[in-house]
Amino acid sequence: MSVKTSQNSFLTTTSTPPRLDMSGLSAILFGHAAFEYLNAACELGLFELLHDTGELTKPEIAAKLGLEERAGDILMLGCTALGLTVKTAEKYTNAAPITALIDDGDWQRFKDTVAFEQYIVYDGQRELTESLRRNTNVGLARFPGTGRNLYHRLGEDSRLEGVFYRYMRSWSELANQCLVEALDLTNASQLLDCGGGDAVNAIALASANPHVRITIFEMPHAAEIAKRRIAERNLSDRVLVTTGDMFEDAFPAGNDVILFAHQFVIWTLEENTTLLRKAYEALPPGGRVVIFNSMSNDSGDGPLVAALDSVYFATLPEEGGMIYSWSQHEQCLADAGFRNVQRHAWSGWTPHGVIIATK
Repeated sequence: MSVKTSQNSFLTTTSTPPRLDMSGLSAILFGHAAFEYLNAACELGLFELLHDTGELTKPEIAAKLGLEERAGDILMLGCTALGLTVKTAEKYTNAAPITALIDDGDWQRFKDTVAFEQYIVYDGQRELTESLRRNTNVGLARFPGTGRNLYHRLGEDSRLEGVFYRYMRSWSELANQCLVEALDLTNASQLLDCGGGDAVNAIALASANPHVRITIFEMPHAAEIAKRRIAERNLSDRVLVTTGDMFEDAFPAGNDVILFAHQFVIWTLEENTTLLRKAYEALPPGGRVVIFNSMSNDSGDGPLVAALDSVYFATLPEEGGMIYSWSQHEQCLADAGFRNVQRHAWSGWTPHGVIIATK
């Protein structure tokens, strides 16, 4: 097992569930309000302002953000009580994790994730209780459009589609170095990226492995986004895009590696096994399948980000899905006929991991 440790220890996830006290219970009770402070601060540009100026008083912050005194009082009360900002004497600075994200070049990726939660996720998650009772994604009814799942409905709204694909790109970029490091493509020639989105992972792999040709297999509206991204990186000669439905259509032939990135959190375990069986049939002997997405612990007690992210998969995108455990994915691989399973964990603040298995 390979492990990548975050450079910032305060961003590292822990597998030990916190012991709840009344303060923690209150934070959960008003959790939506806490998120709205974070979103407002991101949209108003508070954190960039404090990063660029070093420290400011509350009147200075309000003036520079174009806020009235009362609005500035509310914003800074919430951000400071939540620990997003730190008050020393009468001046405010960013909390250490915010500073680290900005300094490390991950801030826009983090903000894209905040926007995804605000504009894609939050309304549908109100239906978690009914989604659990009915074991299906009841929250989709709150999302505009007529498509059969979230991904088809996104094609009907270009603004929300942009929010979604910026998030997916950013969420992958926060940890796809794990994928690049874990997946040795030295002896590979052709990789199939099933459901490759806007090509974020295909581009990372192609950049690290100039001898490998990659084919992205995607729905038509997403395929056009991928083609533009690939062209921007001058990789159109090595990263191709073909359209189709991964459940209904045959996988493109001639690949010795098949990648499922952020796919196996969407579907039921039975559907994941179906896709893995299709991959098994499409691969030559010795070919490999790769699962790259968030993972939960085999013990079923975290990490916290995986638990919280599972609400989205329970309520919105499709009828099944959650952040499954490592062992659940491995059982699906075994049921599909794969062997020599390897885990590669990423121990940053996002719960990403890679599993590789061989036909």
